[in-house]
Amino acid sequence: MNDARSSTADSGNRAPFTQARRTIDMPASVLMTLFCLALGLQQVAIKAVETEVSPLAQIALRSLMAAGLVGLLVYWRGVGLADLRTHLVPGLLVGLGFTAEFAFVALGLDYTLASHMSVFLYTAPVFAALGLHFLVPGEQLNRRQWWGIAQAFVGMAIAMAPAAGLKNVEAIVLGDALGLLAGLAWAATTLVLRSSSLSEAPAEQTLCYQLSVAGLLLLPAAVWLGDVADMQLTPLAMLSLSFQTLVISFGALLLWFALLRRYWASQLGVFSFLSPVFGVLFGVVLLNEPLTANFVIGGGVILCGIVLVTR
Repeated sequence: MNDARSSTADSGNRAPFTQARRTIDMPASVLMTLFCLALGLQQVAIKAVETEVSPLAQIALRSLMAAGLVGLLVYWRGVGLADLRTHLVPGLLVGLGFTAEFAFVALGLDYTLASHMSVFLYTAPVFAALGLHFLVPGEQLNRRQWWGIAQAFVGMAIAMAPAAGLKNVEAIVLGDALGLLAGLAWAATTLVLRSSSLSEAPAEQTLCYQLSVAGLLLLPAAVWLGDVADMQLTPLAMLSLSFQTLVISFGALLLWFALLRRYWASQLGVFSFLSPVFGVLFGVVLLNEPLTANFVIGGGVILCGIVLVTR
């Protein structure tokens, strides 16, 4: 999700809100479905215009533009520089984790399919659960969750197995591995959030750290690699960048935080599993990506494992 996403669910729960959370209703169900629909389009939007604007340049530009929008929102809500300095160290760490996550996404999409990236990126809850088990008191895994982790790793092995008839198999496996590293970086961001003062900070402040650090680090890298100079800002590329900035990096994440303030995170989290499903669907329908039997089986096993871990 780019972004703070479900990794900040705990920060949303710990913040001193006075409004009682309620059971998810029809409006929340519709909004969560739209949220997952947007996230499912994320990898497809990047992949669709990679020949005009490299994935790295896309993520750098959208991060900087969205950071400006979030910065205005933070200022409007009265968060000052003193508040930002209070959480500066964990904020920078969260920003570095977010940067690593999307650097791996950008590199991975140069090799693998958008549908594959959608699934492997969402292995983050598995890695986060493992890290929390060993590092955070009270977050130890039970037997069901251990079975879920084992199942998820089996699914990864099945999904990444070379498939007969698929072109550029070695490149796709490399991209899939980069997708797993992106999930691992997302999980590391979750660990920092859960174990630092950011767990009590406003969600918009955390998002500001993430987007600002990512944009300031990835844009020079894109310039150095020549990706910015080679950009072709076609109408489709502009539409994709606008969608990624306004809908994904800004609107969708703020919607997620708003829902967390009103409804139980555990019930909202069930819907998050729609994101990789939508990602696979959009990759096949919009980009004409092939679906192999081992990826379908392995992806299904991964999602079932994630459900067991996070239920």
